[in-house]
Amino acid sequence: MEKSNIYVAIMAGGIGSRFWPASREARPKQFLDILGVGKSLIRLTFERFLKLCPAENIFIVTNGIYKDLVKEHLPEISDNQILCEPSRNNTAPCVAYTSFKLHNLNPNANFVVAPSDHIILKEEAFVNSLKQALLFAENNEALLTLGIQPTRPDTGYGYINFEREDFNGVHKVIKFTEKPPLEKAQGYLKSGDYLWNAGIFIWRTQSILNAFQKYANEIFDILKEGNHVYNTSDEQSFIDENYPKTPKISVDYAIMENAQNIYTIPADIGWSDLGTWGSLYAESEPDVAGNVINGNHVILENTTNSLIRVPKDKLVVLKDLDDYIIIDEEDVLLIFPKSKEQEIKNITKKVHIEGGDSFL
Repeated sequence: MEKSNIYVAIMAGGIGSRFWPASREARPKQFLDILGVGKSLIRLTFERFLKLCPAENIFIVTNGIYKDLVKEHLPEISDNQILCEPSRNNTAPCVAYTSFKLHNLNPNANFVVAPSDHIILKEEAFVNSLKQALLFAENNEALLTLGIQPTRPDTGYGYINFEREDFNGVHKVIKFTEKPPLEKAQGYLKSGDYLWNAGIFIWRTQSILNAFQKYANEIFDILKEGNHVYNTSDEQSFIDENYPKTPKISVDYAIMENAQNIYTIPADIGWSDLGTWGSLYAESEPDVAGNVINGNHVILENTTNSLIRVPKDKLVVLKDLDDYIIIDEEDVLLIFPKSKEQEIKNITKKVHIEGGDSFL
């Protein structure tokens, strides 16, 4: 496998509304030190991929308003490595845009698409799984995804139904299924024939462009017109004018649920999508009372199983709380039952309706 043909596209355009009020439109969660380790999530993701390819082969796909933030967190990369979307059109157009750009740069490009804000605890296993997938993609007309072994009947993830028979650890995908109700999720877990869809994809540019031409030709036709300007000074003006015309659809719906050449590699990589405050709590080490505390001056009385994130220099006193999320961002204070955290996204919609956009 020719290493110079390996590229990575990190998707970093989301707002992360379920991490409100820490994650805001002006500085979403991928640019925050959510884990309290001194590095943002996008920085951790970038450094993880340096084990797979050099910095010049790592591209960031983001909304145009975050270009300066990307450069602040990843000073190693050039302007040409930052793909600036002028509109939020979901993942299919951004994957197609990236594919055309990389194919124009290197017709033999073989690349990984991954989110910027996930946790991978077993990085060596992760890189090895990607190398296995890249080798398969290089030698086959195949679209691959890493599948995560489910540990619980989670209704917040999509699932991958796969064949037990494998080709050197690579399994044919029977179908993708969207987020299931609990009863179905329990059945999936019991059967052993399903994996979580982590949204980490591997393919050659030619293979995925062929799939777009066949299954999402409207996106393909719009962005193909830019073939002569990709990786030139005219690229951004073309994208600004034409990208908003593409249909708003995920790559899962547009491609993965339709194509026949889909494969998966079951991967034990210590993965979490870090989608909510509850998932951050689950990935953190609690104290003896079950609390996860990010703050220097926190006094607790009869407070248990809670996530507490407060300014370092603020004194916070809490009493008689169990299973709560407490997030103090100075201008916004959130105190919310952890069991109802899925409702936080709806709260941000209510804030918007009532005109509180300065808090979003």
